[in-house]
Amino acid sequence: MKYVEGFVVAVPAANKEAYQKLAAATAPLFKEFGATRIVECWGNDIPDGKLTDFRGAVKAEANEVVVFSWIEYPSKAVRDEANQKMMTDPRMKALGEKMPFDGKRMIFGGFESILDQ
Repeated sequence: MKYVEGFVVAVPAANKEAYQKLAAATAPLFKEFGATRIVECWGNDIPDGKLTDFRGAVKAEANEVVVFSWIEYPSKAVRDEANQKMMTDPRMKALGEKMPFDGKRMIFGGFESILDQ
């Protein structure tokens, strides 16, 4: 079964184009490092929750949009190796110098697939 790394981040609405450009630039690198699929989703129906919600999880401000993304890998081992490569690759470092969002509020984690239909 696949291994998935998921991300949720708040992006200023005005930075949508910059975010899309960053995603398009990093996708080939993720694939080079072993990813099989990269999905970026711009929120347009994010309801307020009673206890918690996506906006609260990333402390989204009124002018920000929640982005939900995931990267699929063949296994956790491939994902772990890809993360090591990303941390040392000068191309990733250069792309990361001008992020169109506050990375400190990003939430992320790795997930083992248990159902894929």
